[in-house]
Amino acid sequence: MGIHAALAVHPASGHGAAAKIAGTVAARLRDGVDRLDLLVANTVAESRELMRRAGSEGLDVLVVLGGDGAAHQGVQFCAGTGVTLGLVPSGTGNDLARALGIPPDPVAAVDALVGNLRARTRRKIDLGQVGDTWFATVLCCGFDALVNERANAMRWPAGPRRYDLAIVAELAAFRPRPVLVRTDTETVELDATLVAIGNTAWYGGGIPICPDASLDDGFFDVTVVGRVTRRELVRILPSLRAGRHLTHPAVRTLRAREIHLDGNTWPAYADGESLGSLPLSARCVPGALTVV
Repeated sequence: MGIHAALAVHPASGHGAAAKIAGTVAARLRDGVDRLDLLVANTVAESRELMRRAGSEGLDVLVVLGGDGAAHQGVQFCAGTGVTLGLVPSGTGNDLARALGIPPDPVAAVDALVGNLRARTRRKIDLGQVGDTWFATVLCCGFDALVNERANAMRWPAGPRRYDLAIVAELAAFRPRPVLVRTDTETVELDATLVAIGNTAWYGGGIPICPDASLDDGFFDVTVVGRVTRRELVRILPSLRAGRHLTHPAVRTLRAREIHLDGNTWPAYADGESLGSLPLSARCVPGALTVV
């Protein structure tokens, strides 16, 4: 039986980069499948409806052309189903693609994807779950979530620099808050600067906040930054991009299959998308997603 694939295109991803490359990606993808449906959506609701329709027609592979927001919607559709997810990165952060070792160039990515489709190469990865929502990369709350919230509202600049500017803006007003972190093996209460729950290592366009996280070990890696002054936080931030922050005395790490966060009303983000605010509980679901 041949491969039935759909290409979900989010034209606005990467400030229009996805729209510019969509025709090339579709043409190359057709070389590796027997049927290709093109799903072009400008809103989350439209994207979900198009995916649902394609799924009802016996879809085998959903390929998402876009950034982490687009990938997040693909994860919601494919998780726990028989539909395989493929990614062609063309967004701002592309952190899930980075974790999967996908080439950052869209053309190279789709060529690698076609090769794996022909070879029928698949891989199962873990996902995090909060209520009915799945996440593939990092769930964060505290300073980093506030930075994410601000970065999402910014229209300039593109790429990691957007997060750098959001960091500077948030530093002025930030204060540590009391947080309760309860895992399946321990409970920690402290005044915290941030808590990051990593299914993968990276967020924010390539920041390895949970550098030892693995997406197929059945565990979250959790990075907790305790109370620090603004001056200390400024000193920690440059080490984040190099993954050297774990040696700071205010930083501790945990491993958990399940985790509950409470103690204040910080916003929470996962895969760069809002999950509301604390309290919340997350669990790691082994092998919940098949990717190519």
